Amino acid sequence: MDMKTIHTLEKATEKSLSSFAKLTLSLLFLLAVFLWTYSSHGKVPDNTFLIIGAIFGAYMALNIGANDVANNVGPAVGAKALTLTGAIIIAAIFESAGAIIAGGDVVNTIKSGIIDINLISDKNSFIWAMTAGLLAGAIWLNFATSIGAPVSTTHAIVGGVIGAGIASAGFSILNWTSLVEIASSWVISPLLGAIVAAGFLYFIKKQIVYKEDMIGQARKFVPILIGIMTWAFCTYLILKGLKQLFNVGFFTAAGVSLILAIIGYLYTNKSIESNLENLSNDRASVNKLFTPALIFGAALLSFAHGANDVSNAIGPLAAINDAILHDGASINASVPFWIMLVGAIGLAIGLILYGPRLIKTVGSEITELDQMRAFSVAMATAVTVILASQLGLPVSSTHIAIGGVFGVGFLREALDRTEKNYVQDIREKFKKHKKELEKNQADLAKLEAVKDKNKATYIKIVDLFKKIDEIEAQVKQEKKDFKEAKGAKYVKREAVKKIIAAWLITVPASALIAAGIYYMIKGIVAV
Repeated sequence: MDMKTIHTLEKATEKSLSSFAKLTLSLLFLLAVFLWTYSSHGKVPDNTFLIIGAIFGAYMALNIGANDVANNVGPAVGAKALTLTGAIIIAAIFESAGAIIAGGDVVNTIKSGIIDINLISDKNSFIWAMTAGLLAGAIWLNFATSIGAPVSTTHAIVGGVIGAGIASAGFSILNWTSLVEIASSWVISPLLGAIVAAGFLYFIKKQIVYKEDMIGQARKFVPILIGIMTWAFCTYLILKGLKQLFNVGFFTAAGVSLILAIIGYLYTNKSIESNLENLSNDRASVNKLFTPALIFGAALLSFAHGANDVSNAIGPLAAINDAILHDGASINASVPFWIMLVGAIGLAIGLILYGPRLIKTVGSEITELDQMRAFSVAMATAVTVILASQLGLPVSSTHIAIGGVFGVGFLREALDRTEKNYVQDIREKFKKHKKELEKNQADLAKLEAVKDKNKATYIKIVDLFKKIDEIEAQVKQEKKDFKEAKGAKYVKREAVKKIIAAWLITVPASALIAAGIYYMIKGIVAV
């Protein structure tokens, strides 16, 4: 399914499921959360903000599903490895599973130390701050999704907590070291993602695509690449996605993943060998070999994302719940199952209703992707997170994924300026075969014009037909190769500017919104 088909599908979906219908379904989800929270916590003292917080947490989860999940499946959809429907189904299942099975048991946003909650004067101020931060992050994500800008949901909720924290206790509440790390991640994350993704794509091009025997080279290198991907993704999943189920060190995770990587290598090698007769010596066949890996990667990324980023929706809600039930703020607030369920269902619903917009942005509106490019982006996400975590560098998985898309796009631009010999070779082959085709067609016309044809003439005619068919197939493939070599290879600058601008203002924008909401809540409650 190409992006034109996706656009057509979106239009059809819009007709069958209007914006009003999507809004209605979202409101029904929020209503269900309200009814559940009210019925299960109706007798809890001061439960008003718990109910409000649950609604805001559900709203935040909807927006995370609509915005952030696109980074996991967008490249696979843009590369046609997954249909839009298939991507939504996979992401919804694995995001929900990650949130429920391996969701955080601590309030990560508070525990990260961006604010000193001991400086908040009382329980009510803390509850108001968490409520304001949660709503502010959700509102900013909602806006970013509406303009098609993939942003970090972690940065959105961090900005909300910062703004509400300042409003409640002043600037002294801030941990400036954490803020510097967040700011540095705006540069480090996309830069590392771009470098790693471009590196993998460059290797694939030089070792496979630009070789005369592409399939032979693919048989040699694709199993190795899939093995590396298996190692990286499994290590990433163990360290980041399953850390709440069991906490292991890097070397243990890497060792277990190495065993799985060997299995992945052997399986891929066997699969390629058994399908050799169905593969042609062209780029399209090489691309097909990366399709299973992209589906595998999209599923694992979705699981890890659900396990980690669901805390951006339910973390502040869990803090509110803990403060109300235990009469005070805590950096180690546990997350009840019902709160994790709210986050998981919200992620899935937000993705299904509003996810296609951002999936399209990530998959096609930055640069055109095929399977090997999307593979490089997926590899960049897993490898960069592992590398950064071991080096202690602050990174955002959202910024890494988008940086990876930037990286493969800019690499294509660079290669476009150095591929003149490759393109010229295709052009010369095309001219040669076209002349040969024209000559054979002329010879065929002469033979067909002969009135008294003998057996030898008919044999020559049949041979010419076969020859012409073969040459026409070669000319068709060369046209395709030439188009791919000289086609649209440029990163869309407007998309880059829009996304970077959204990244830069996410934290301050969420902070300002949160501060305003905090003062509004304080004013209403005081009255």
